[in-house]
Amino acid sequence: MGRTEYYDDPEAPVPNSVVVAASAAVFDDRGRILLQRRADSGLWALPGGGMEMTESLPDAAVREVKEETGYDVEVTGLVGTYTDPRHVIAYDDGEVRRQFNVCFRARLLGGDLAVSDESTAVRWVGAEELDELPVHHTQRLRLRHAFGREEAPYLG
Repeated sequence: MGRTEYYDDPEAPVPNSVVVAASAAVFDDRGRILLQRRADSGLWALPGGGMEMTESLPDAAVREVKEETGYDVEVTGLVGTYTDPRHVIAYDDGEVRRQFNVCFRARLLGGDLAVSDESTAVRWVGAEELDELPVHHTQRLRLRHAFGREEAPYLG
């Protein structure tokens, strides 16, 4: 299924759903962040996805990281909340989603790197490499906040 992201675009379709989602900023011991290249858009992004009815948001972040990257992580903090109504995500099946994401900090516990059907690549990326990768600017905001290690989480 394909995905198109819009931001502050008057031509964007009208949202018809809000999905509670979690993402995780996982750093390795060299200060690199874990990213996946999304199969549905080709863009690099933090691992993450929708919360299931039987789990908490931190549990969703842990599950999504495992499913999308093969790694086991533990949530250690909060990067921020990302609910900008100008960010709309349209899927080929007709769903048009309004952004609602809580991004957590997480630390690596173990596991083995694996690519899922939701990604075409997974890798550790240094801050100096980010400008070279195709990344939606709403993800860049999360990455900037994650690398910045702000004292207070971003609330937006």
